Amino acid sequence: MQIIVPHYIMLRNKVVTNLAVAFDKEIKKIAPFDELIDTFPKAKVTTLREHSLLMPGLINAHVHIEFSKNKTELSYGDFLNWLYSVIENRADLINDCGVACMAKSIDKMLKNGITTFGAISSQAMDLEACANAKQNVVFFNELIGSQATMADALYGDFIARLDASKSIEREGFYPAVAIHSPYSVHPILVKKAVELAKNENLRLTAHFMESIAEREWLDESKGDFKKFFEDLLSQSHSVGSAKEFLDYFNGSDVLLTHVTNANQKEIENIAKNGHTIIHCPISNRLLGNPTLNIKQLNKNNIRWIVATDGLSSNYDLDLFEEMKISLFMHSDAPLLEFAKALLDGVTIHAAEALGLNTGEIAEGKNADMLVVDLENEPTKELPIHLILHRYNISKVYVNGKLEIGEA
Repeated sequence: MQIIVPHYIMLRNKVVTNLAVAFDKEIKKIAPFDELIDTFPKAKVTTLREHSLLMPGLINAHVHIEFSKNKTELSYGDFLNWLYSVIENRADLINDCGVACMAKSIDKMLKNGITTFGAISSQAMDLEACANAKQNVVFFNELIGSQATMADALYGDFIARLDASKSIEREGFYPAVAIHSPYSVHPILVKKAVELAKNENLRLTAHFMESIAEREWLDESKGDFKKFFEDLLSQSHSVGSAKEFLDYFNGSDVLLTHVTNANQKEIENIAKNGHTIIHCPISNRLLGNPTLNIKQLNKNNIRWIVATDGLSSNYDLDLFEEMKISLFMHSDAPLLEFAKALLDGVTIHAAEALGLNTGEIAEGKNADMLVVDLENEPTKELPIHLILHRYNISKVYVNGKLEIGEA
């Protein structure tokens, strides 16, 4: 048992002082220090500096670890140009980034306060690095392939990768399922993967309506994707529709990434089924895609969270930076209210979307916690200041274990 005594604690809806936290893997009790030491007299005590803030660990629900090598290899500014550059450079980017390369990105996330991440894995090249990560990992095995003639082979490869991830036996590692997108996965494969996820109670995610090209291709089999599919896959028409794709998820709660080009009927479907939307503002900007309409999501009571996407479409894996960009991107949102929503989107709401017992400093929750070194007494505008000033993170706990900082 441990007791940590910070100057301030960030609870769900308020910041408190003169309290301490007793924890092992889970947070056992939040109370004044004297009460805790009476209850747990043999606990190891850590007393923190003045103006230290204990807050929940951050959750990055969508990241592509396999592309951790990219810095200048890919083209930005237009989604199709970026996609062609990914295809051209994919082999080099993945083959030149071994376990050590990917582990470096994972460790960087930990230093940035990310105690849980959702890894979107295309080829399982990142399995070893994610299995050895100090963080909690939801390992989304991704299914991709739009050609019916290849369906059996693609599904067999997907199952083999899923089974490999199931063989990882360590605390905080959760195998899961990703379906790449409605334009890149044949309906036969979508249906099978959704049924598998339901039957095995696996978390499920997909990219959806990221680009205008996707919108036009799915609706009318035209636009920028037409030449792409004709040249590379000899396909003149989309194999499915956006409606069909979403309908496969009826009755499931799915994490849908981007959703910057969804129409009102799709938004209503997402709301009806309780899906979560993952907001990746830096990725959307770099790839020339629209800004997510968060006002529309709020109006329809749709949960949204924040993630970095991968280094194929970002310059860092830092949720504080991601929140800052979003704060400025949504310039008409009430500043303090939106800052609070962004912090919820990388803590409690992300935990709920992933089905994990974490995301807040509360009794019974997993002890995934950060110590942030503030410079003075926090005000009611602390959420804004946390996002803007990127304070030093001096300690990071994952499942009660100190992973960053001195004991």
